[in-house]
Amino acid sequence: MSWSKRHHPIAPQGGTALAGLAALLALVPLTLVTPQVAGAATASLSAVNYHSAATLTGPVTVGHIVEPLTAQPSELAANGYVEQEFFASGTATAFKPDSMPSDGKWTITPTTTASYKTRIIVRRPSDPARFNGTVIVEWMNVSAGESAPDWDFLNPMLMRDGYAYVGVSAQALGVNGGKAILGSPGSSAPNGGLVGAEPARYGSLHHPGDQYALDMYAQIGQALHAPHQKALGGLKPTHILAVGESQSAFYLTTFADALQPLTNVYDGIFIHSRGGSGASLAGTSITSHRGPDNLRIRTDLKVPVFMSQTQTDLIQLGYAPAQQPNTDKIRTWEIAGTAHADAFTVGAAANLLGCTTPVNSGPQHNVVQAAFTAFDKWVDNGTPPPSPPPFTLSSTHPAALALDAHGNVIGGVRTPAVDVPVSTLSGAPAAGSNAICGLFGSTVAFTPAQLASLYGTQSNYIAQYTKSLDKAIASGYILSADKATLLAQAEQVPFPA
Repeated sequence: MSWSKRHHPIAPQGGTALAGLAALLALVPLTLVTPQVAGAATASLSAVNYHSAATLTGPVTVGHIVEPLTAQPSELAANGYVEQEFFASGTATAFKPDSMPSDGKWTITPTTTASYKTRIIVRRPSDPARFNGTVIVEWMNVSAGESAPDWDFLNPMLMRDGYAYVGVSAQALGVNGGKAILGSPGSSAPNGGLVGAEPARYGSLHHPGDQYALDMYAQIGQALHAPHQKALGGLKPTHILAVGESQSAFYLTTFADALQPLTNVYDGIFIHSRGGSGASLAGTSITSHRGPDNLRIRTDLKVPVFMSQTQTDLIQLGYAPAQQPNTDKIRTWEIAGTAHADAFTVGAAANLLGCTTPVNSGPQHNVVQAAFTAFDKWVDNGTPPPSPPPFTLSSTHPAALALDAHGNVIGGVRTPAVDVPVSTLSGAPAAGSNAICGLFGSTVAFTPAQLASLYGTQSNYIAQYTKSLDKAIASGYILSADKATLLAQAEQVPFPA
């Protein structure tokens, strides 16, 4: 795996592996505490304009951009993409719940307002003719420094297919800084946020607290719809889609149930690796005061909602009690052989995290790209994505996954990784793993004797793998663009002579 280390004053200075390590920690679904909140709000509301739009200014050229932490090289220029940064400002509203039923049909009341000024990162095709009409707006993750995990998961598909992308610094810690529950990798000092990292560029930013983040995110989405705004470089979007992974997925769950019905600002919502609950309207930790632990997506939304879930999400993050049937507006793909984070996201930094056994090497990123492609088509022309069965549970209280003779999960989205296996792929913590490595699951490779028993020869294995891969592609679970790469990986599986 190659590692990207772009200008990022928040990142540790000990080299690219530690920068990747910080990016991995940012995926961990733990909220941050003690953010340095500026500009606390106060005014009570009697009415709310749910169609307010943020004011977008820029592009920002002072100082240096602080890029989201990543373990993946973006290679924007090589893919014909440009990046610019804009500031988004306005007056946001906080809310309190009137009711929070588990069916997601929440009712809320506005409480206070506060001014805000945050940043958005825009990545778009340099040639407008390549733009496919869809803008994805990622609620960036702040679990240990700001990262954009869905930009990483969804590429190279996003740039190959001509999407425009907007990453939003939606939460207070990303802007103002604060002490992360996981700490700041490589430093004992609190995270200084954008303001502390590059004051010449970001000194005017202020975030009033995460209780305002939901409305800020709605207002930024509304601004991107405006026909004359400059942030998209003159591109005219057909659809604007909300995306978020891990902690951000908790927030998007709450957004879908509480804010989207009032604003209708996003044309679809892609929720990636959520737990059983949503984020609190009060902006407090997602580990407490968050509402029911079996929270579903409300079934009366006007737009499609897609949920992509791993084995870890169902059990360790508690999503299993929140499982719900697919409808004409709701789809869930539970991806067999996957963990919340994995070898794709952790790469060579696994040993730096203290992982003593191989982490999950399942095909989550391949399936997520196919999932988002199907989701976008669903939004665009109404063609529903495939509706795979959920994982089979061997127990519901407590929730436990049913496993086959090889230890791989039964049900869910099927790929050659589990149907023509060469290893046991688990989302559960490996024996003796620490809390962080436990989210990366495990890979236990089959012995040469097992491989010989199952397939006889490598050529027989490749034949079966190819047949299964073609089936997954035909089913819509893998993109045809990934076929050659996956086949090349299969050919590297060592067989006994």
